[in-house]
Amino acid sequence: MFFGKKGLGVAAILTAAALSMTACGGDTADSGSDSGESPAFEVATDVSLTGSPTFDAIKSADKIRIGVKEDQPGLGFLDAATGERTGFDIQIATWMAASLGMAQDKIEFKAIPSANRESALANGDVDLYVGTYSITDKRKGLVGFAGPYFETGQGLLVSKDNSDITSEKDLDGKNVCSATGSTPIQYIKENFPAVKTTEFDIYSKCVDALKTGSVDAVTTDQAILLGFASQDPDNLKVVGEPFTVEKYGVGLPLADTELRSFLNTTLTEGGDTWNKIYDETLGKSGTKVEQPAVEQY
Repeated sequence: MFFGKKGLGVAAILTAAALSMTACGGDTADSGSDSGESPAFEVATDVSLTGSPTFDAIKSADKIRIGVKEDQPGLGFLDAATGERTGFDIQIATWMAASLGMAQDKIEFKAIPSANRESALANGDVDLYVGTYSITDKRKGLVGFAGPYFETGQGLLVSKDNSDITSEKDLDGKNVCSATGSTPIQYIKENFPAVKTTEFDIYSKCVDALKTGSVDAVTTDQAILLGFASQDPDNLKVVGEPFTVEKYGVGLPLADTELRSFLNTTLTEGGDTWNKIYDETLGKSGTKVEQPAVEQY
């Protein structure tokens, strides 16, 4: 598995599985509900960030709008019954908001599908995006990234009784599903030309298609896939080893270099906070991974 070192990946995947006890729901609803698993974040006061139009807009509105996922157990999940958001990404987002002087009641979380992330940031629909958003050179030309704040790798989810697919080497002729616009679906298209692909706006729809037999496998980051597998272990399983490296970043408007630098400093200097967030979310499995180094560009 992958988290910097290949040997850490299986355990890291189990982290997400340990957290996934509720069913997926809520594909598009906006909510400001905070998470019951949140460590105590110190909300910064008298924040000064000269030259950041995004920060100016946040201060003027007296709120921060953060794009997230809400169908990824252990990372970004919305409980449709309670309105509670939980997961590693939700807590990273809450931490970033606190560093900018915005308490939890000043956060407006907005569910944004993978394919709409760049446009949501470019159009000013959200101020930040924190939701398993892989940093790539192509995306760097469209949005800014702070981080990475997490590292994982692409894997495969299949039916429990599937013995034909044990790794990515067995995908030829199979139908593989992932989210439209996501890094995993692009990787399959570019590197596995004999593989059929199906796309939906969110991963939970791919999982539904897998359960009905419409597709043979779902691909995305293994940490996400184990979350789904843990919800239905009698019918789903994750197979193989990660076959890519994915580095998650905090998405922000492209030209806002001041904000990117500020958030990078927050991540760089906030190792203790990062560890607390990890321990309260993905780390509940007992697995320990290291915070990745911030990559300045």
